[in-house]
Amino acid sequence: MAVKSSPPKPARLRIRADFLRAARGIRRSAGCLTVETCLTPGESGPADGIRVGFTASRKVGNAVARNRAKRRLRAAAAALLPLYGLPGHDYVLVGRTATLTRPFPALLEDLKAALAGAHAKLPKPKAEA
Repeated sequence: MAVKSSPPKPARLRIRADFLRAARGIRRSAGCLTVETCLTPGESGPADGIRVGFTASRKVGNAVARNRAKRRLRAAAAALLPLYGLPGHDYVLVGRTATLTRPFPALLEDLKAALAGAHAKLPKPKAEA
């Protein structure tokens, strides 16, 4: 009997410099969230893994609301990033006020759309001649 292996769990971004680097990268918004992405620097971790961070500004609401928005983003990222994320990239998911009330299936669709838009803007790898 074959054992199905699940995709590896994305590592977490915790250092402010990593969030700032992603903010300077590619940014795509869809519905109730924004995705910022950039290449993972070589010295910061495994180049073949995915790293993810979450943020919500005070515009989202008080601390309880911001934490709820980030929890919803973490759940969506856990479901989709192992499947749709590109290895060797950092992702920062930015919550908005609508993140709090958006139905979860719609939140997942927003994340898929934002990831697809961000991946479309990535530079294409050069073909080896």
